[in-house]
Amino acid sequence: MSTTFFFLIQFAILAYALVGGVFLAFSDFIMRSLAQTGGHGGVEAMQVINREVFRWVFMALFLGMAAISLIIAGYGALGLSGPAGTLIMLAGLVYLVGCFGVTVFFNVPMNEALAGMEMSSDMTRAYWLQTYVPRWTFWNSVRTIACTVSAALLLFGLLWVTQNQTQPV
Repeated sequence: MSTTFFFLIQFAILAYALVGGVFLAFSDFIMRSLAQTGGHGGVEAMQVINREVFRWVFMALFLGMAAISLIIAGYGALGLSGPAGTLIMLAGLVYLVGCFGVTVFFNVPMNEALAGMEMSSDMTRAYWLQTYVPRWTFWNSVRTIACTVSAALLLFGLLWVTQNQTQPV
């Protein structure tokens, strides 16, 4: 394994863990806390969070890891052989499908629906408590697990490479 990929994989392990940690916080206590505000406060807070997330480091890390995951998956599939290659390839694919894909196909559409709602309406409050919070949190938990699995797969793949000195194909 080249020095570049060695450091890229180390960076990716940390980045997957950081992204997963943010998602864990939302699934573990942030969404429950927002739901306990009685509806309107939680809706307003989530609408603000969904606007602000685009302006900070998290989004660069989240999107950047999608691109890096493509590289990692390709490297695992084509640049390595044996269990190490399989683990590294799977790490990239799990992030792409379980984190990035889930975000695009589940969480973002719910965020967009919530953004278009009037905060003070009873319909918005019902959607927030009965649909948004439980479904968004479920899919967010899937993202948390995907990030954790990706970090673990990369770590085990990197350990396999370093312990068995797998040669590039």
